Amino acid sequence: MAAGTVGVGIIGAGNISDQYLTHLTKFPDVRLLAIGDLFEDRAQAQADAYGVPTGGGIPSVLEHPDIEIVVNLTIPAAHVEVSEAIIAAGKHVWSEKPIGVDRESSLGLLEKADAAGLRVGIAPDTVLGPGVQTAKRAIARGDIGRPLFAHTSFQWQGPELFHPSPAFLYARGGGPLLDMGPYYVSALIHFFGPVAAVAALGLKASESRLVQAGPQTGDDFPVEVPSTVSVLMEFEEGGQAQSLYSFDSPLFRHGVVEITGTEGTMVIPDPNTFGGAIRITRPLAEVFVPPAPVIQQVDDVPQEGVLVGRGLGVLDMARSIRENRPHVATGRFGYHVLDTLLSIEESAEARQFVRVASTVDEVGSLPADFDPFAATL
Repeated sequence: MAAGTVGVGIIGAGNISDQYLTHLTKFPDVRLLAIGDLFEDRAQAQADAYGVPTGGGIPSVLEHPDIEIVVNLTIPAAHVEVSEAIIAAGKHVWSEKPIGVDRESSLGLLEKADAAGLRVGIAPDTVLGPGVQTAKRAIARGDIGRPLFAHTSFQWQGPELFHPSPAFLYARGGGPLLDMGPYYVSALIHFFGPVAAVAALGLKASESRLVQAGPQTGDDFPVEVPSTVSVLMEFEEGGQAQSLYSFDSPLFRHGVVEITGTEGTMVIPDPNTFGGAIRITRPLAEVFVPPAPVIQQVDDVPQEGVLVGRGLGVLDMARSIRENRPHVATGRFGYHVLDTLLSIEESAEARQFVRVASTVDEVGSLPADFDPFAATL
């Protein structure tokens, strides 16, 4: 087995690449060696901006002899195709969410990786941050008793308000469910375990939208998937959750995740971020007699760990390769998230409960002392 730092490359130099580049260039255990894109000048510009040695076409990443992990930052519809090319080049894959847009090709990717002895990791890695991981440890040690149910919400007017090319976010593999759902569903699986069944309703506020930022401002594009989805989820271990995902709401409300147990309700940070405040509201200590004010005990849970950003999952994969241990955000986990989201889509279309066919083994965690800025390899 190789020793020392792990070489990393990136395919896809679009908007989200800045977030990965900002952090991967600062972690001592990885070396960012190349950025590739269909638009080679864009890849070169990002390489120049972040001090990456090579920027160019996709072959500059796939054929680089010192790259072991390739980060796939392409659009959802291209995730499987690009990830398969990475596997064929003999390299491990870290892919932005979702793993793919259909079950068959996504499972095929995992089978090809297994046959090649290579790893697949799937975003989001926000759930590996101190926010969700601290909350997960608190729930595991019984801070809110036995977890019963969850409530989550993400709602606003839609990404066309800021994104210069938002059409793919309303295409197959997008919408608020496939775009934002992975953050919330991933967090819920960390807390409650695998999903057993779902029920959902979906709607579209309109059949087309207008770009509102950048050079394409005023152009219209089709809405191919529901722009609002209401969801009920049942977990294999018995918990339940209700969730709202919407690109149709003038009210901007996001990052709502509340986990209620037999001994308290925990409010956790936005799962699209890596950290934040964690608070537990306790049951009333005495009989409440209206109109007296409701006074409840609220406990703060100290956040444990180093706060960083995107690239944390890549780093965990890199260290796990050297240490010969499983990484946390596995391809199988990512597939179960996708299977759950597609089951939600199918439930909304059929207007009936849908069983989630896949499952996932016990989901791992990062230790509280995981330090991204330590040189460990």
